Amino acid sequence: MTDTPTPVLAPATFQQRLLDWFDQHGRHDLPWQQDRTPYRVWVSEIMLQQTQVTTVIPYFERFMARFPNLRRLAAAEQDEVLHLWTGLGYYARGRNLHKAARVVVEEHGGAFPLHSLDEMAALPGIGRSTAGAIIAQSQGRRAVILDGNVKRSLTRLHAVAGWPRRPAVERRLWALADHYTPNHRLADYTQAMMDLGATLCRRGTPECGRCPFSDVCVAHARGEERRFPESKPKKALPTRTTRMLLLRDARGRVLLEQRPSSGLWGGLWSLPQFDDALALQAWLDIHAPDSRLDAPGASFTHVFSHFRLEITPQPARIGSLDSIGEARRWYDPDNPDAVGLAAPVKALLASLATFTLDMPPGP
Repeated sequence: MTDTPTPVLAPATFQQRLLDWFDQHGRHDLPWQQDRTPYRVWVSEIMLQQTQVTTVIPYFERFMARFPNLRRLAAAEQDEVLHLWTGLGYYARGRNLHKAARVVVEEHGGAFPLHSLDEMAALPGIGRSTAGAIIAQSQGRRAVILDGNVKRSLTRLHAVAGWPRRPAVERRLWALADHYTPNHRLADYTQAMMDLGATLCRRGTPECGRCPFSDVCVAHARGEERRFPESKPKKALPTRTTRMLLLRDARGRVLLEQRPSSGLWGGLWSLPQFDDALALQAWLDIHAPDSRLDAPGASFTHVFSHFRLEITPQPARIGSLDSIGEARRWYDPDNPDAVGLAAPVKALLASLATFTLDMPPGP
């Protein structure tokens, strides 16, 4: 089997059809399409990974208002970056965005290494496709992209069998993407390829009747649009359990602790977590012996890509706590701090009613 399926159209014909469609039906007024600097394109590309445009727009605008350039982002604290990322999900993206900004400042003098696709792709959280998008969109230079939307369109167009992240399948898709990429109108072409997958060649309900390639699409000719791209072989998601301690003081504040910089919810602020009720009680016996437990809250499940987390909130009360240790803080739900919160924790904090406590306040 060769790496490249036989192209369905000559590159020039493919490009002309796509750009004609884009000129008439593409998206031309997205915030990051205005003033296409490498920085703005980069932030938008990272935010758009596995996230819809309509969700990203308000986050992008708030992010640009607070961090209008790369040096401002690099100088910020991670907490502030993750606070603006709260609710967007996939928080490693936010951490890598911050880390990459500091690398560019410290190792590249504050300017992206746009002369080198390899150096761009080596920056934290970027990779080959995002590097290509930044170069093509901001510089107008030829660079190939292969994000999820482009993979889906090319996979259907050629009926490429196999899960697109398998190395052999991905090589074939990169070869196709390179074959069709032009030497002109690169910003428009890359945006058009992303728009095609996002607006017409969608995952569940492709609009083949409006597609400029419906007459040559192999999956459409077979009536197998929904077969492609093929899904990753499924494995049953394991379930983990955790107890989240909702410890509140006499002022109604909630104790939070910062997660380690790597791993689950890295760098975000969360409720103290324990494997079971015994471990939670043991921690209270040591750190908050005067606390009182309330009845546990209703358990709920938060689903990650590789496991399910069953969370049981455990409310507790304390009059005061002299020392809360490092990487912990008191959080006032009525006057919230600007910190990054894990999504389930944000939901739990938002659901708290006005708090009253029938124990005397501490000194």
